[in-house]
Amino acid sequence: MDLGLPKESKKNEFIENPQKAMWKLAMPMMLGMSVQAIYMLVDTAFIGKWVGPTGLAAMGYIFPFMFFLMGITFGLGSGATSVIAKYIGGDRKKDADNAAEHTIMLGVFIYGIMLLVLYFAGEGLIKLQGADEAATQAAMDYFSIMILGSIFMILGVFFRSILSGEGDNVFPMKVLGVGTVLNIILDPFFIKYYGIKGAAAATIISQGLVFAIFVYYLIFKHHSYITFKLQDFKFNSKILSDIFKIGMPASLSMIIMSSGVLIYNVILDSNEAVAAYQTAGRIEHLFFLPIISIATALVTLVGMFSGANRIDLVKEIVKYGLTRSVTISVLFSIFFSIFNRQIISGFTNDPNIIIHAAEYFSVLVFAYPFITIGMTCSRVMQGLGHGTPMLILTILRVVVINSVFAWFFVVIQGKPVIFAWYSLLISCSITSVVSILWMRSKIKSFSIL
Repeated sequence: MDLGLPKESKKNEFIENPQKAMWKLAMPMMLGMSVQAIYMLVDTAFIGKWVGPTGLAAMGYIFPFMFFLMGITFGLGSGATSVIAKYIGGDRKKDADNAAEHTIMLGVFIYGIMLLVLYFAGEGLIKLQGADEAATQAAMDYFSIMILGSIFMILGVFFRSILSGEGDNVFPMKVLGVGTVLNIILDPFFIKYYGIKGAAAATIISQGLVFAIFVYYLIFKHHSYITFKLQDFKFNSKILSDIFKIGMPASLSMIIMSSGVLIYNVILDSNEAVAAYQTAGRIEHLFFLPIISIATALVTLVGMFSGANRIDLVKEIVKYGLTRSVTISVLFSIFFSIFNRQIISGFTNDPNIIIHAAEYFSVLVFAYPFITIGMTCSRVMQGLGHGTPMLILTILRVVVINSVFAWFFVVIQGKPVIFAWYSLLISCSITSVVSILWMRSKIKSFSIL
């Protein structure tokens, strides 16, 4: 089978046509993540219909912990993408190979630490969010299986990040597609007979397959530009430092976001509101995939172009990517403003969850263009080698503005839940303005160097 895996650097190809390169990177990533997002929605629908509102609430209570774990992974993975892309842009293949090997070793270390920390702290933090006994038990049933098998998810993300750094998003799309199709096939049987435990087991089995495919093709068959020689691995503090320098702020950003979700669950203080918040988030994630894909593609392209000292191409691709992303977000805003209630009804019959979720969409549709700007600008700065802005912008949005406003409105003032959604809109709007000004200053300072 022709896997379409690159044997040579795509640097020159991307420099010749940056706009085509962006779509070439973004489209496979978007298709791959779309399959995964569809699985998440199918999973949510099965749990909502067969397990019921308690199952949806349990997923909401466990989400901050899984987001915490994957936040560290995706953040450091994006750091690896940027470092590898810069090495390739500078024609330093041996360093790129070494960076990839460090990334895999880092994944194993993260799994060991997270297994100890999250497994023993989980139940107490679930109860802290206000979950009742039924929701707590359901959440722990799901969590205990997911955390034990999380090594497959962690290393799967890192393999994808490594390939993204060399400009290959086609192979990861195919691998993720296979895993997700298996997950969708397993879900009905496992959830029907084993409830929420079955949903976790189906996920781990499919992620294990994804991991096995990556290992076979990349480490044993060498079907990539990056070469893995883990038996010859030599520790290099400079490479690890660069990955952490760029990726750790992104990881901390996602950790802060997971903490923000946990705080929101406490503020909402009801199973129905938490279920609505998490279900709506999963639904809108599917429609945000084009924007996420473009932003992630920009990390690779900006990294390569800056590594090649082509700031003119950096400016060109940033302007092109940002305008396209904002246009897509406006279209999504219109779609959700019209069809939100019909979409939510496909996941639950509970009237309270439907009401809360419909109110969420009625407010958040106005935030989508601002979210797009903030996400894209943060990724561009990450591609330039500046991971700290993403962290600071996340703290500003989640902690300084959003959580404070939501707590004041809902807890202190006793306002209805919809005011928590207004807080989200306010925080996204302010942060987007700061992010675009910050990005322009970073590009300008790079031009002077």
